[in-house]
Amino acid sequence: MNKIRILIVDDEKLLLESLELILSMTEDFEIVGVAQEGKEALKILEKEQADVALVDLNMKGMSGQELIPRIKAAYSSLKILVLTTFYDEENIVNAVRNGADGYLLKDAGTKVIVQGIFNVMNGQSIIDSKVMTALADIMLKQSTENKYKEKYTTIDNKCKEKYITTDLLKNLTEREIEICQLLSDGYTNSQIAEFLYISEGTVKNYISTIYDKTGIKDRTMLALKLAKIFP
Repeated sequence: MNKIRILIVDDEKLLLESLELILSMTEDFEIVGVAQEGKEALKILEKEQADVALVDLNMKGMSGQELIPRIKAAYSSLKILVLTTFYDEENIVNAVRNGADGYLLKDAGTKVIVQGIFNVMNGQSIIDSKVMTALADIMLKQSTENKYKEKYTTIDNKCKEKYITTDLLKNLTEREIEICQLLSDGYTNSQIAEFLYISEGTVKNYISTIYDKTGIKDRTMLALKLAKIFP
């Protein structure tokens, strides 16, 4: 059986050396190079053939996020396993979109990393449990946003005039009507703030204005009346 040829890319020198030592002790692995940033990694790949690249995302010089699509464009069969400390939405989405075959956190442990390398070589996608939870949250958020945007577009295109002329909403601005729609769907202030990319304090101010304009001071009563208006 041919050994799996591994390139390690990380700007933390101590971690780089530790990974090189630990992985080289696995008889099925061969370390073909180590690099502390993306450009250095690409130079190694010009001379050495690798099967898997372990890539950190946030590095000085060319980052992992920049490196991943460069590797995929030049070496399409090379598997990329992200190994990082970051699992926020932006990093996860960009890495996966750019072609990462797996996403592990550095604290996952040696056994998980070793198994992850075998998994990506077998065509499987390997995702850290914490990252999987974050991905689930991202997908839920996107699904909710898409559902709302589709609903709001329908309202905007077909029914806007009806809502503006409805007594309850006739004095509201477009943004206030938008918040009313979210209220009718049971969104909390924090959810409205997150969805509309505004502060929770701003949401409270809008709702206070809506109370004044509609003459309804009770949130539940307002939501019930709004539910009869919005489809």
